[in-house]
Amino acid sequence: MKMKKAGLVLSMALAAGTILGACGKGGDTKDAKGAFKVGMVTDSGTIDDKSFNQGTWEGIQAGAKDLGFNLKQDTKYLKPAGETEADYLKEIGNLNDAGFQFIITPGYKFETAINKAQDKYKDDKFVIIDGTPHTAKDFTPNVKDNTVSIFFAEHEAGYLAGIATAVQLKTGDVGFIGGMEIPAVQKYNWGFQQGIKYANEKLGTSISLKANNVVYSGSFTDKAAGQQIAAQMYDRGVKAIFTAAGGVGQGAITEAKNRVASGKEVWVVGVDVDQYADGVYKDNKSIILTSAMKGVAKAASDMVKAEKDKKFPGGQTLTYDAKNDGIGLPKENPNLSSDTITKVNDVFNKIKSGEIVVASERGSLIK
Repeated sequence: MKMKKAGLVLSMALAAGTILGACGKGGDTKDAKGAFKVGMVTDSGTIDDKSFNQGTWEGIQAGAKDLGFNLKQDTKYLKPAGETEADYLKEIGNLNDAGFQFIITPGYKFETAINKAQDKYKDDKFVIIDGTPHTAKDFTPNVKDNTVSIFFAEHEAGYLAGIATAVQLKTGDVGFIGGMEIPAVQKYNWGFQQGIKYANEKLGTSISLKANNVVYSGSFTDKAAGQQIAAQMYDRGVKAIFTAAGGVGQGAITEAKNRVASGKEVWVVGVDVDQYADGVYKDNKSIILTSAMKGVAKAASDMVKAEKDKKFPGGQTLTYDAKNDGIGLPKENPNLSSDTITKVNDVFNKIKSGEIVVASERGSLIK
């Protein structure tokens, strides 16, 4: 499995609406031939959010560095003052004014802003990760020739997480906490359920995921709610909770840490990036069993390189999945046995070859 672990954690103090230069080895080197300026506008949260902002920024940095760009001059990001379409458009305009005409944005909240920006700045190029341009009233995708829309097969990543959880725990109850009921979160849930079902039927496990242990919090930021929901599930005997809920998931991680500190054995399955470090409670031991990852950094890096090679796939909607190594589990999984990893790898290869097809729709699944 060619799966990549989240890289260096970037800790930077951000000022709303202020363009910040990037730092890194080789940042003062002379530009490579054909270098261009790559900009990013952050979504809610910070550049070291261990999620979409961080993954996107690390991908930009990695791609630019590999191409020999001057990181300090050729890569920058902006943090908007708010999360409205106007806030996002303002920072896109600021990047454009500063000469950054290749702009990457992380998350569905940018959809209407990019829809307008791709027409307003026709000479610029845009990449929207986990979203597609559309108007506020019509959700029909509107990907112009200067824009690329990128999605991920979250259902496949969730499936692998379900396999790993079931094979490692063998018996007992598990749960799922989602943020808002949007496709990316729902697909994680549905894939997780399918993975557990496959493991129960084919790999000799006996794992149960009951309807009352599948909960959408309605938020990506309410840590207290995440902790409360997790506490209720653990009290019902749940052994592990798969969280696809941003800050709400951080609340679940806090609850799991507290329980482990009191002598209980509970787990959390992380999401989007490798969250092992978030779950460390002592001696580098973590309550993160594994993480269902999608290659946000890979996608950002790939688009920078495509533009440099004059192969920018403008007008297209791309999907990163098992076939192109766009999803998976972390390269290192300290809490998974070698047997579990072997079985996960086998399933991954079957998904990649098409032998196993993971449904991206709910069907008869829970919620």
